[in-house]
Amino acid sequence: MSAEALSAADPLGAAHLVLGSMLSVGPVRLRIVEVEAYGGDESGPWPDRAAHSFPGPTARNAVMFGPAGRLYVYLSHGLHFCLNVSCAPQGTAAAVLLRAGEVLDGEVLVRTRRSPGRGARELARGPGNLGQALGISLSDNGADLFDERSPIRLRPGPAVPVASGARVGITHEADRAWRLWDPTSSAVSAYRRSPRAPAPGRTTS
Repeated sequence: MSAEALSAADPLGAAHLVLGSMLSVGPVRLRIVEVEAYGGDESGPWPDRAAHSFPGPTARNAVMFGPAGRLYVYLSHGLHFCLNVSCAPQGTAAAVLLRAGEVLDGEVLVRTRRSPGRGARELARGPGNLGQALGISLSDNGADLFDERSPIRLRPGPAVPVASGARVGITHEADRAWRLWDPTSSAVSAYRRSPRAPAPGRTTS
């Protein structure tokens, strides 16, 4: 995996590349075990009403429009910092949300950020918890994940088995099977459908 490979990939292809990769921030290293792909605006090749980029470029979502291999950070519900990896060609919006990871290095530090009593599989389960485990903030938005000088690095990992299904907790495009996970990992989060989403098989207008 490289920035070039992510640039050439569509959102789902990029999600396959990111799943199983290693994300390092200082002494903390995670193996990414669950991801979700997100597309872009109506004028792009992958319109996606669930994506932050659907309304078009803004100051908040600019990283989603490229270049590929950058970290897109957003604050969810005013509480949690969530991490995405930008993909697709420059100017085309798409990204991969990092939903869960296994802590490989730096567990002692992670526990100071999360909770000393939590089980290892819970330390970075869920996108907000993953961001907290890594100590991410909005100041990290736009970081180049493939620059050797960057404090946040994404590296390929060994191939993993892949399961797929609907994305979690979204109202629009709720049936799009753009969530991927490693079925052998106990750190994968539970699927929860948004109560505002239409019945399975139906779409939002």
